[in-house]
Amino acid sequence: MKVSARNVFKGQVTLVKEGAVNAEVVLTLAGGEQLVAVVTLESIKSLGIAVGKQAVALVKAPWVMLMTDAEGIRLSARNCLQGKVLSVTDGAVNAEVVIELSGGSKVYSIVTRDAVNELGLAAGVSATAVIKASHIILGVPA
Repeated sequence: MKVSARNVFKGQVTLVKEGAVNAEVVLTLAGGEQLVAVVTLESIKSLGIAVGKQAVALVKAPWVMLMTDAEGIRLSARNCLQGKVLSVTDGAVNAEVVIELSGGSKVYSIVTRDAVNELGLAAGVSATAVIKASHIILGVPA
C-alpha cells in the first residue's frame, strides 16, 4: 500500500464500541500505544473491522498538533501521544517535526516555524502529538 499520509500506524484492533451512526475503534500499536479512531458503522462493516483484526491508521502530518507542556491540560482530542522530538526540518514557512514514542513508533507533524520557535521544539525535547479521533483513517489488509 502506498499512501501520501506521513503517518502510517500498524496495529491490532482491541476495542470496537458501536454507536447509532459511528463507532469508536481502539488500535493498539506494537509498542503498546493506543490510537482511538471514530469511523462510520458502514466503514466497520465494509472493512470487517473487529477485535483481534489487524488494521492500519493513516494520519496526514498537518492534522497532528504538538504541545510541549501537557501538565494540567485536558483536551477533547482522544489521542495524546508523548515522546521525544527526533528531528526538526525547516521549510520556508512550515517545519516537519518527528516525534519518537517510547515504543519506537514515529509521529510526523507539519507545523509553522513560529510554532517550532514558540514551543522550543528541537531534538531531544519532550513533546506530545495530539490527534483528533475523527482525523484517523482506518484501513485493513486486502
